[in-house]
Amino acid sequence: MKLMKLKKLKKLDEVNEKEVGKVKKTSLTPSNFLSFLLLEKSLSHNTVAAYGRDVAKLLAYFSEKGIDYKKALYDDLAVFVENISEDISPRSKARVISGIRSFYEFLLLEKEIETDPTELLETPKIGLHLPQVLSVEEIDRIIAAIDLSHPQGQRNRAIVETLYSCGLRVSELTDLRLSNVYFDEEFVKVTGKGSKQRLVPLSKTAIKEIKNWLIDRHPIQIKKGHEDYLFLNRNGRKLTRAMIFHLIKEYAKLAGITKEISPHTFRHSFATHLLEGGANLRVIQEMLGHESILTTEIYTHLDVQYLRDVILEFHPRNSSN
Repeated sequence: MKLMKLKKLKKLDEVNEKEVGKVKKTSLTPSNFLSFLLLEKSLSHNTVAAYGRDVAKLLAYFSEKGIDYKKALYDDLAVFVENISEDISPRSKARVISGIRSFYEFLLLEKEIETDPTELLETPKIGLHLPQVLSVEEIDRIIAAIDLSHPQGQRNRAIVETLYSCGLRVSELTDLRLSNVYFDEEFVKVTGKGSKQRLVPLSKTAIKEIKNWLIDRHPIQIKKGHEDYLFLNRNGRKLTRAMIFHLIKEYAKLAGITKEISPHTFRHSFATHLLEGGANLRVIQEMLGHESILTTEIYTHLDVQYLRDVILEFHPRNSSN
């Protein structure tokens, strides 16, 4: 497991090489901080990459201003955050502040500094953002829009069914291994954020579509190192996140869905439909792989919104007649 994380770390160093190159060399190497995020805090690949870029920008800013990052004060950090806030959303600003806090937490643990200058940094209020959700009828329309006569049609149907039936993140779908699909037990083993694994039930419909896809998958000349990935492109390589986004957009358009959706919309729909059906919130948390129940509670707001819309539409006191 650690070997896998270290391989990811090497990629992260490459991702951040340009930003890091702007910073004067110090005894603190970028790898030390990235290792801390990846191995100690168990953050996802994408989060580590984002934090690495944000901190590299902070260090470049301090280098330009002649500020020693080990002696930086709250005011120095506040000015940096204020400068970048003009061009980014509150959500991105919150991420930057989180990355900076992690950096100075790391410095404290390494005894590079004695006090934390980030304690008074205020995270912006993002507000409650209710994600877009598809109805069961809309999901059925998207699946029906997939042309099975197309060479990749069966694969794409299996992809959509798996996204919806299991509530997977797009990265979890692209990384899904054939060896982690247990047809007899009707489960898949999913590797989520921070390399944490969980078991998720697999619906009979998804099992049928995946087995049909495996028939089409068999003749593909699979590239070395990609043999165990469940979903492959026609060249025998694992699918990319961008490819999944493109597929979903295309099929939504064909199905006449006007909502702005993405692969993640199926994850939101999965959770919302479970809650509407009476599933326990803790069970939904486990299925989604959320570390905190607070993250899962967003779906209770969706449920309340649904009930509100029903009352406004059907209650006689809301009738204009």
